[in-house]
Order: sequence, then C-alpha cells, then structure tokens
Amino acid sequence: MSSITAEQASVVLREAELLCAPEQVEIALDRLAAAVTVRLGDCNPLVLVVMNGAFIPGALLLSRLHFPLQVGYLHATRYRGGICGGTIDWIAPPRPAVAGRTVLVVDDIFDEGDTLKAILEEVRRQGAAAVHSAVLANKRHDRKTPGLHVDFIGLEVPDRYVFGCGMDYKEYWRQLPAIYAARD
Repeated sequence: MSSITAEQASVVLREAELLCAPEQVEIALDRLAAAVTVRLGDCNPLVLVVMNGAFIPGALLLSRLHFPLQVGYLHATRYRGGICGGTIDWIAPPRPAVAGRTVLVVDDIFDEGDTLKAILEEVRRQGAAAVHSAVLANKRHDRKTPGLHVDFIGLEVPDRYVFGCGMDYKEYWRQLPAIYAARD
C-alpha cells in the first residue's frame, strides 16, 4: 500500500517539473530498439522485464523489436513503494529459465545500480550464455555501483527523484507517458 493518498499524488504531479516530454521518450525508445536490434537481432534473445518499473518501458521497447525473441520477467526491488532503497527483495526470480540463453534485462532506470547489479549477477549465476542490460533512463551522478556497465541507455535524467514511464512516486504515476521530477 502507498504511503500517500491519491490527492497527495495529484499535488506531486501538479508541482513536478517536466523533464522529458512524451516525444523525447518515444525518440529514446526508437534509438534503444535500433541499438538492441543491431546487437541482438540474430541471437534469439530472452528479454527479461524487471517488474514493476520496467513493465511500461519494457512493453514500449518490445513493440519496436521486429525479430524473434522470447519474453519473461523477474521482480526484485529495494524500494517497496518508498523513495529510499534497502536490501534486495526477490519477489519473483527470473522466468523462464535463462540457462544457455542470450538474455537482455530491461529496467526502468539506472540510478545507483545495486538492484540491477544483483539481477545481472543472478542471471549469470543461473547460467545465461550472455547477459545484456537496457534501461530507459540513466540518472546522472557519481554514486554508481563500481564496475557496473549498462549496455543500452535511452536517455539521461538529472539526479532528482523522477517518475513516469514506469518509474513511480510512492506507487503512483508509473503510467505517465513523460518523465517528471518531483519538487525538491
């Protein structure tokens, strides 16, 4: 359950700053799809969408990929509806099995990278032949997990609390077609 009401969520959106308009998001998704196609188009990849954040950007990206692939999911989180991360909670492990497969993990945002790093390590541990990662947004700051590289990045956002396009503000506003920053 969310820690704010729908009315409070409406105020957050009203006061938020638009960072990436829907058109910018669409262009970023087109670029992501083109890059993924070049690299993985002949690999019969398994695309794992990270719930809940990548549900929307994952679907939008997948609709742009016009080559054979299979789709699965996983659910690992550090946030549980809050705005500060904690320990990794595995709600659903990667499905279907990744052993021997070329895997593309799609997530919503590359913030510090702790969750994505744990996900990629788990996919490798389960025997994937190759593991790639894609995110819609990369948050610009210098607190990234050392050694973590994201293969495909759609767009850059400032070091602020962002929501929309799959990213939430206390479990609200994932469905927005644009990316916003909450008022500081």
